[in-house]
Amino acid sequence: MNRVLAHTGVKYPIIQAPMGWIARTQLASAVSRAGGLGVIETSSGETEICRAEINAMSALKLPFGVNLPIRFLSDDQMLKFVCASGVKFVTTSAGSPAKFIAPLKDAGITVYHAVPTVDAALKCVDAGIDGLVVEGAEGGGFKNPEEVSTLVLLQAIRARTDIPLIAAGGICDGRGMAAAFALGAEAIQMGTRFVSCAESPVHANYKNAIVGAKETGTWMLNKKSTPCIRALKSERTKGIVDAGVMPADALSGILEVYFGGDMEAAPALAGQTVGLIDSIKSAQAIIDDTVAEFFAITQRLGALAQQRSFG
Repeated sequence: MNRVLAHTGVKYPIIQAPMGWIARTQLASAVSRAGGLGVIETSSGETEICRAEINAMSALKLPFGVNLPIRFLSDDQMLKFVCASGVKFVTTSAGSPAKFIAPLKDAGITVYHAVPTVDAALKCVDAGIDGLVVEGAEGGGFKNPEEVSTLVLLQAIRARTDIPLIAAGGICDGRGMAAAFALGAEAIQMGTRFVSCAESPVHANYKNAIVGAKETGTWMLNKKSTPCIRALKSERTKGIVDAGVMPADALSGILEVYFGGDMEAAPALAGQTVGLIDSIKSAQAIIDDTVAEFFAITQRLGALAQQRSFG
């Protein structure tokens, strides 16, 4: 039995990443209708709007999750709201989940925490977490400056614990999903792939920039300070790379990137999968194609195993 499917109640073990301002009902409902798990963000800090989005998703009677980014929550109001909302699945991130686990689990909620290192994973296991989102350095957005790939991180964490793992970073299709499962994951999380999907609320310029980028089309920025992020290459991000440090207000124009289409207003967060994404598809097509490719690959590998053959 796939434990992530049991925890989420979805058809396919494919999770949509909780991108700030983007991961709301429009996108999350499309992912959930397609058989994956849509997730509502709260990292934007727009508390009342996020509450309304959670209520809107609940009204649709679709399975979904909520992300609680610990460092970005100014108080415990969102935690209390989620505990009382009827939400069944929560991912936590950006900080220690130790103080969040008990109230969430007391409310009957399954809790997974996003981790970028083995040490962080083991601390979460000791704290009683239900599962982990294993975030490799290939992913977009806020990252650990000590870069460890999903390929290595999954193996290292799986070697130390049997807890359910969701693989994140560098995955946008069935090939990546099959690789993640071979390394011990029971689900995948995709961010950049869903940012660029048809139902994503972001501007067409952002989607097209993702589709048009190469595998070398992102930079890790601000590695010697905080926050460290992975974003698309642009004139703005080149300036940050050249300077070696990111101005404190660098992300202040992020909504102009997302919804105004000004790709120089702020670093445009994206993962290395930009080099693998070559078209804008619906969430349904993305999930259907991913599942079909996953089974085609695993069927071929299963046949090789039965034959004790390398092909």
